[in-house]
Amino acid sequence: MANNGENQQNQAGRHQEVGHKSLLQSDALYQYILETSVYPREPESMKELRELTAKHPWNIMTTSADEGQFLNMLLKLINAKNTMEIGVYTGYSLLATALALPEDGKILAMDINRENYELGLPVIQKAGVAHKIDFREGPALPVLDQMIQDGKYHGSFDFIFVDADKDNYLNYHKRLIELVKVGGVIGYDNTLWNGSVVAPPDAPLRKYVRYYRDFVLELNKALAADPRIEICMLPVGDGITICRRLN
Repeated sequence: MANNGENQQNQAGRHQEVGHKSLLQSDALYQYILETSVYPREPESMKELRELTAKHPWNIMTTSADEGQFLNMLLKLINAKNTMEIGVYTGYSLLATALALPEDGKILAMDINRENYELGLPVIQKAGVAHKIDFREGPALPVLDQMIQDGKYHGSFDFIFVDADKDNYLNYHKRLIELVKVGGVIGYDNTLWNGSVVAPPDAPLRKYVRYYRDFVLELNKALAADPRIEICMLPVGDGITICRRLN
């Protein structure tokens, strides 16, 4: 068994704050990934938006740089053209998506806070991709319900990214599974929820982490049992589950 000194050393190497987006236990290893793979290839516009967002009091909400790189690559691999994003914040993942799409690609982007989106909008405009974005302020569920009711949007989206209110993730999934095309992809962010999904019941968790944990656990269980999709849960950022719609 490890002695106390070893235990303290192990703890010292771990991310202590919820704001850390990586679940890697070694800060040094995560920094190595960023400096070796992510930052050298990060587009200047994404770097500018990342640094701008870091100054915001709610910067904990942003997509991590390594996850932004992953999303950008994934969208290119699946040749996505028509996409949706639920939960935008200042738009880092939105910009990663817009840069990956072809010139005539489209993103339906929804968030309850336009002010945060407009903070990053000048950077998105400067990058020359703002024309790809259709931003809607307000709750996403009524918009999704209307799209399903219209009928013409069924199976029309290549990719959908969800990084919003965790207590509605299952409500989103019930609707998005109809809107994403067969072979298309839905990505759910924060599915490892700061590692709290494996925390013991009496673990000292921040209030909002504890509150949303049960919703995340419920989502993870539901996705694993859903025969309409195949899934892959990745320990990137705060955990992202990729769902590919089957026939």
